Amino acid sequence: MTLKYNDMLTHTLEERTGQLHDNMSKNSAVLNRLKQKGKMKQISGGTKILEELEYGEGDMVWYSGYDTINYQQKQLFTAAEYALKLCAVPVAISGEELLMNSGPEQIMDLFEKRVDNAEKTLIKKMSAAVYGDGTGSSGKEIGGLALLVADDPTTGTVGAINRAEVGNEFWRNQVASAEITKDNILQKMNELYLKCSRGSDKPDLIVGDDNLYTLYDMTLMDLQRFSNPNVAEGGFISLKFKGADVIYDGGQGGNCPTDHMYFLNTDYIYLRTHRDRDMTVIGGDRTAVNQDALYRIIGWAGNMTMSNAALQGVLINTGD
Repeated sequence: MTLKYNDMLTHTLEERTGQLHDNMSKNSAVLNRLKQKGKMKQISGGTKILEELEYGEGDMVWYSGYDTINYQQKQLFTAAEYALKLCAVPVAISGEELLMNSGPEQIMDLFEKRVDNAEKTLIKKMSAAVYGDGTGSSGKEIGGLALLVADDPTTGTVGAINRAEVGNEFWRNQVASAEITKDNILQKMNELYLKCSRGSDKPDLIVGDDNLYTLYDMTLMDLQRFSNPNVAEGGFISLKFKGADVIYDGGQGGNCPTDHMYFLNTDYIYLRTHRDRDMTVIGGDRTAVNQDALYRIIGWAGNMTMSNAALQGVLINTGD
């Protein structure tokens, strides 16, 4: 009987975990954009996640006739090193619960509800971690936007690169902080947008909390409320600013830090996932040694990474 329940629970989990990526991206504006742009990428192994960075310029010379064209090798690329972070959600069902739901339909309903709860837990925790600084759970959480696009980018280490060191200025994101009001929010957004732009490289996603999103919304007339149908299909309400989607991650269960608005160029932000721990059931059948219960574990391993910091920015409201 236990073997039959093991098989039923495993089958239920395997059917659902295949949908976890889709459901997780639907719950986070940032992850939704990364998925749309193919920035949710798998890694094959290693103790570190290496992200190649381009931060220098090559040589070009003007010449005529038989002038010598000299080449001096420059290192244009280096790699940021991100730690591999792991998380897991257990699914547990006691023997008593199995006895109380002894019919086949009741058992399947019990399994579905328990797996659904585990899925919601994982999605909620991951969506919050996207905005974290990696210090949560004693430093075991992924490094989210509070780390990659920091309030103070002149301090701290990101991807094993110390932002405070001279010569590492390329690895600092842009910051604009002021008392933001309805009267000046467009000016401040424009200033930060320009700082985050380089030729055709521009922010494509702006994510704000309730306060700053509302202030921006108040400046717009109805005819200016352009939205992206791809974003709307994901369940997010969006506005536009110079071509970038402006989305709020607030309301009940919102995760964007209060009085923050992130200007992101998602061409350079990734969610790197280990191919062998990609929302999968790990460890096989598990029966507690000293408990009357069945266990399964849904596991994930990876991290959020960034390959260019200077094209990212954060607007911070310092007012009351």
